[in-house]
Amino acid sequence: METAVRALLVWCPDWPVVAAEIVEGVSSGAAVVVLSGNRVLACSEAARREGIRRGIRRREAQSLCPHVIVVEHDPGRDARAFEPVVAAIEDVVAGVEVIRPGACAVAVRGPARYFGGEEAAAERIVEQVAQTCAVECQVGIADGVFAAGIAARTGLVVEAGKTREFLSAVPISALEKPDLTDLLNRLGVKTLGGFAALPAGDVLTRFGFEGALAHRLASGSDHRPLAVRQPPIDLAVEETYDEALDRVDVAAFAGRALAEQLHDRLAAHGLACTRLGIEAVTADGQELYRVWRHDGTLTAAAIAERVRWQLDGWLTGARRGGPGGPTAGLVRMRLVPDGVMVHLGLQPGLWGETGAERERAHRAFSRVQGLLGPDSVVTVVLGGGRSADDQARLVPWGDEREPSRPAEAQREPIPGIVTEPLLGRMAPVTQLRPIHQIDTSENSEMATRKAEPAAKQKNPSWPGRLPRPSPAIVLPEPLPAIVRDAAGHPVGVSARLELTGEPATLAIDRAAPTKITGWAGPWPVDERWWAPDEARRRARFQMTIEGGRAMLLSLSQGRWRVEAIYD
Repeated sequence: METAVRALLVWCPDWPVVAAEIVEGVSSGAAVVVLSGNRVLACSEAARREGIRRGIRRREAQSLCPHVIVVEHDPGRDARAFEPVVAAIEDVVAGVEVIRPGACAVAVRGPARYFGGEEAAAERIVEQVAQTCAVECQVGIADGVFAAGIAARTGLVVEAGKTREFLSAVPISALEKPDLTDLLNRLGVKTLGGFAALPAGDVLTRFGFEGALAHRLASGSDHRPLAVRQPPIDLAVEETYDEALDRVDVAAFAGRALAEQLHDRLAAHGLACTRLGIEAVTADGQELYRVWRHDGTLTAAAIAERVRWQLDGWLTGARRGGPGGPTAGLVRMRLVPDGVMVHLGLQPGLWGETGAERERAHRAFSRVQGLLGPDSVVTVVLGGGRSADDQARLVPWGDEREPSRPAEAQREPIPGIVTEPLLGRMAPVTQLRPIHQIDTSENSEMATRKAEPAAKQKNPSWPGRLPRPSPAIVLPEPLPAIVRDAAGHPVGVSARLELTGEPATLAIDRAAPTKITGWAGPWPVDERWWAPDEARRRARFQMTIEGGRAMLLSLSQGRWRVEAIYD
């Protein structure tokens, strides 16, 4: 195994909180939490003293500390605030690579020679950041960026050649790959040392490319794959502007066009960008340069996002006690793929680039919403309910697809009663609680039998809901229908849930009657009886007609309606 390059990583603890303090003026001594997805992403030291920890929900954090200050996560804010820190580090060392807002790394060999040792270089960088930006940071030095990041948590300098030994006792969760680490924990692999002890070939076979890359990290190798190389000069993209770009939105729009051009050029060569250099020149000749590093491969959207963050940091500026930005607007911009890797998965496919259809559909839907409103494009989300029309909810495109009423998995309609098909005879079911399923094929029928005691079963969250299968089409407006018996009399349901006749024909709206070949029900439901204006009482049936069509019908106040259709 090759030896990883010695790296020095600068880590600013709780950076989202620090960025909120710098940009929005949040008090540094107060209890502050930064939320992402309604969970705590970062918290201040005062919040930790109250018992708040990363990963807990917002409500739990507020219950632990009622006076906690809540700030929503903003990656752009974090990047803008981190730009002055990177600029301060560049004043004393060269070749800074931004890993993410709050962390950056440099090769330690040059600074160590200049300042007289690795520890001396680390002390000089910490002092520079504190004096220039009034920000606290910690430095870790080890073989490879990943190990240096773990060492920075405690401010350690790991001796050369001792990185694998240092990582051996680190918990497997340090990989920050939830799906992989959860599987490894269940397999009994608790530490990076245990994971590194597995054969590399077996790891690749079992866990794929992501697992193989994580295995390299656990073994003390650099986090970048061996295929990373210096790209040819012609891969860089550049654009010159007649009018200086001094507004963030205008510069970001221009940067997005360059990002797409760079991604297309790399994809044409079967390459993917892992480290991006962003260059800019102002109207008075000032040159700006920054390198962004990424653990995986940068997509076109990811490149554009980092360009926007960097331009926002340059043009807005968030340095305390220093200049706010460049001396003039930008007249030239250049994107350099400073690190690339061979990635055949990015080669254009037979019908275009992988994922292009999804991107085009997303842009088209977003465009329609921009013209006609958010509710013009909706998708269906299934949730809890006792009927088909209750379970479906329309969500605007782009919103979170979460059901308004959650539902647990349900195997049978009512606890204590299970269903099984009985073939070879026909008999309508009209018991007091006739909860059955129906086989939508012809000449089929269902009956019930007692199951194990309900106390041993898990109660469903919506007792009385329709049995499986769910209908394929839910009508926005139910269609009126008439159900008659063989003698032509309308079929109804008594107060004891007994049918007045066996269903024989079904007439939907004004269509001619059709013969009923199979049916099951009734399934009674009496919802919200305590609220007269919202109460709904009905009996539901599943019926099949000639031709194999299956439908869901309801009977309410003596009127039949077709609510849904089965596929």
